[in-house]
Amino acid sequence: MSENIGLVGAGAMGSAIGTRLLETGNSLKVFDLDTEKVAALVEKGAVAAGSAAQAGTDVEFVITSLNSSRIVGLAAFGKDGVADGAAEGTTIIDMSSIEPDATRKFSKMAVERNLAWVDSPLSGGAPKALIGELTLMAGGETADVERAHRVLKHVASNYTHMGPSGAGQTTKLINQVLCGLGFLAVAEATQLALDAGVDAEMIPRALKGGRADSALLQEYLPRFATKDYRRTGRIDNMVKDLNMVNDLSRQTGTSMPMTALCVEIHRMLTAAGLGGEDEAAVMEFFKGAKEEFDP
Repeated sequence: MSENIGLVGAGAMGSAIGTRLLETGNSLKVFDLDTEKVAALVEKGAVAAGSAAQAGTDVEFVITSLNSSRIVGLAAFGKDGVADGAAEGTTIIDMSSIEPDATRKFSKMAVERNLAWVDSPLSGGAPKALIGELTLMAGGETADVERAHRVLKHVASNYTHMGPSGAGQTTKLINQVLCGLGFLAVAEATQLALDAGVDAEMIPRALKGGRADSALLQEYLPRFATKDYRRTGRIDNMVKDLNMVNDLSRQTGTSMPMTALCVEIHRMLTAAGLGGEDEAAVMEFFKGAKEEFDP
């Protein structure tokens, strides 16, 4: 069934989501401050919106894919925001990665405007979005989460309702702990293999099916070994997410020494000018000064 959808945010992730929604037969109105990003989706069949409010007009669902809770708040509830154009009953699906507390606040603001809010952050990145195999963890009222699945089924193969508003964002932070530490573990192991003279590119095959096997190992170890730094994500986005993990751990009183080290390594890479590079560039931390970085 085709859906009428608004999209606010056409960056790397939003563009991939929008592309997939168009390819699966949905109608899409898109807004982004970067008109070139909007134009790229218009070429694929989307309609350009002049504001977030216009993106929210005459649609049943609005997806937001943005970089921070401040931007999400402005896009949804600021001047010419989604709420200014959306009809009562419109479902806003926030696929950004933001703080659980901010999500709960936005959900209450949505209810006050007779709108529904579902937090549905993702794992899998743009490549998985393009083939409809994202992993989504959703928070919100059961009926709203089920309704949102009418849209999200086009981009996700795993969609789990984790609980009330904010539960999806909390689960995403747990995901980022595992991913952040996993990237470092695989990169460190790759460097050892290279230094020890083992054919690092054969390790994923050798370990496949064993306890050390993982999606990160299979996808990233070959990239680490060959310095394949194609961008599918950004180190500075991982810093943002791990900073939110630190904030949450302080609220819950959870001791997270490994995560603290992980975020500091990512901050060091960002300070060295690698924040805009893919997570594959964490290899630079382990290579040290052996080779000059050349993305």
